[in-house]
Amino acid sequence: MQDPRAFLIGLFQAAIDAARPERVLSRHLPERPRGRTLVVGAGKAAAAMAAALESAWDGPLEGLVVTRYGHSAPTRRIEVVEAAHPVPDAAGVEAAARMLASVRNLSPDDLVLCLLSGGGSALLAAPAAGLTLDDKRAINRALLASGAGIVEMNCVRKHLSAVKGGRLAAAAAPARVVSLVISDVPGDDLSVIASGPTTPDPTTSAQALAILARYRIAAPERVLAHLREPASETPKPGDPAFARVENRLIAAPMLSLRAAADAARAAGVTPLILGDAIEGEAREVGKAFAGLALSCRAHGVPAAPPCLLLSGGETTVTVRGKGRGGRNAEFALGLALALDGAPGVHALAGDTDGIDGSEDNAGAYVAPDTLARCPDARARLDDNDAYGAFAAAGGLVTTGPTLTNVNDFRAIYIGSP
Repeated sequence: MQDPRAFLIGLFQAAIDAARPERVLSRHLPERPRGRTLVVGAGKAAAAMAAALESAWDGPLEGLVVTRYGHSAPTRRIEVVEAAHPVPDAAGVEAAARMLASVRNLSPDDLVLCLLSGGGSALLAAPAAGLTLDDKRAINRALLASGAGIVEMNCVRKHLSAVKGGRLAAAAAPARVVSLVISDVPGDDLSVIASGPTTPDPTTSAQALAILARYRIAAPERVLAHLREPASETPKPGDPAFARVENRLIAAPMLSLRAAADAARAAGVTPLILGDAIEGEAREVGKAFAGLALSCRAHGVPAAPPCLLLSGGETTVTVRGKGRGGRNAEFALGLALALDGAPGVHALAGDTDGIDGSEDNAGAYVAPDTLARCPDARARLDDNDAYGAFAAAGGLVTTGPTLTNVNDFRAIYIGSP
């Protein structure tokens, strides 16, 4: 193959394109109601979803969605608010409060269309009664640095929120609620995506307390006191508030991995999808995947070159250093160190929303000469400075906001011997 980097970037683009709201949303719309149609929503794809809805909906629309700064899209009837991610700000608090107020006092003839995608947990930031934005910001920062998985993080977030964990749907009753959801979580669990504002929550406040203790997160006493109170509990499966609620998954990581696999086959490369729900410490997952790639190269197992190992999911990073870098760059640096310059092996890891953590790159590209271009790669990994390593190696992959989000995309190409 003449240009493995261009090949892998093309596969990444195919994965992103397969999950674009304008391609997937219209086929999942419900019928028009007799009453009002009110739109609410949150996530990195929320503005693009609102624009796609406006193009496809035959009838009046009104409402509000909140997205990350820089992830907006032009709309005519649905207001788009931008707020901070991954640590919430006052704009997210205000947007969530406005959504809650807008869905109250609706009738059974009304329809609430809720547009949800990854990032909604931080963007729907209304604190539970007695808590403050500063409380939520402190907990969010600590969780992000702890190495906790997304299911654990969102368990805590739901029990500190006035809107997440099914509370938005409960506020909208007796109106019909239909949520259109783009998944960014391993397993596509609707109660985890955007912390499930319209989904019954099977987790408990006791579990949230246990997670804070497990990761040694020093929460303010008022947060701990809140979690000990019965009022912190979220609506559970079987609650009558969900009798007229439907959650529809419209895009998910596997859909995008299959699109990339199709593109690889068209280029004459055999794809192997390893899974769409890979989790774990990013650098360790990178090391494990290097072992698979080297096995392909040496033994033709689990696939014979030229082949492609594809995977999705969401790794985590336990922050111990002071460098820059998201989980995809850290995965890629762990992979590069374990490959140790193996010839013929190239890889790309990127977040399909176009932002790796809080950086300006989507991810990183690994080539056989990556370590030669960045001889201090090991020290940079120890400092959680994968961004700096790939900046030095010329391996940063930058797309800008893609306006969708089906989590991490990883592709490892093993060329013919």
